[in-house]
Amino acid sequence: MAVAVDWLDAYRAARINQIVGMYSPDAVIECACEGRKIITGWEGIATYWRQRFIEQPALELEEIQLDGEAVLVTYRTSSGTVQALLDVAEDGLITRCRCGLV
Repeated sequence: MAVAVDWLDAYRAARINQIVGMYSPDAVIECACEGRKIITGWEGIATYWRQRFIEQPALELEEIQLDGEAVLVTYRTSSGTVQALLDVAEDGLITRCRCGLV
């Protein structure tokens, strides 16, 4: 769960190096917040987050809960409530993030 808290803190503070560094080199983001996007690789992830920081800044945490081996983070943005399911490997890096508006 600590990874999810750190991830949301990095998102809210718009710390690009920190948030990108939380993903494994082969990580995938499946974003359904506005249309459907699949993002891979650190360069793609960095581009995705730079855009999110501007267009969809995170406002406040609503809930964090375990979902098997993953962590479900529910938070508000300027566009509404988002749920992000983070798959975290044993090394603490995010291998997959699936997000979408609730």
